[in-house]
Amino acid sequence: MSAALPTDIRDRIRQKIWAKADELDWPRISDVERTTWYENWTKDKDVGGVLSHFMDARKVRVYIKDSLLKPYLRSRLQDGWGRVLLAIGMEQGDASSTKSYDKPHGRQLPDGRIICWGNSREWKSILISVFERAYRIEAGIPYAVVLMETGNTTNAGMREMILDASQRLGVRHLAWID
Repeated sequence: MSAALPTDIRDRIRQKIWAKADELDWPRISDVERTTWYENWTKDKDVGGVLSHFMDARKVRVYIKDSLLKPYLRSRLQDGWGRVLLAIGMEQGDASSTKSYDKPHGRQLPDGRIICWGNSREWKSILISVFERAYRIEAGIPYAVVLMETGNTTNAGMREMILDASQRLGVRHLAWID
């Protein structure tokens, strides 16, 4: 069946999955654990069973991953601006922004400083984004990168490499939120 998914059903399933993702601390679990949960939800009669009435059963897992959990991760990161500021030693009053970015999250401050943040598993794209965004504006400064630790960059050697890369790109502050 390929009928459109009714809003009330989508919202009910999203609430169930997001609640479980909060409980699991989704950003910090491994890819293997995520795969297990995708399978669990796909086989769950109240999730995958319901979704398969509105889409090809082979597309249910992709729908859960792309349409429900990617927005979940984005919303959780977007809510983190206050934590980002604390991590780099700034106060809310000092950080009014003139522009916001998504994928990865970021803000441009009035003086041209760029701050980007996201999960540590995406450290490469976050570092490049802060550099690229600053490069594209006049007097842009790749000011800060804040990485929310997801278990992928806890190794001291890995963190040293990321710090070195950030310095080479001109990033003035690099911080982790564990």
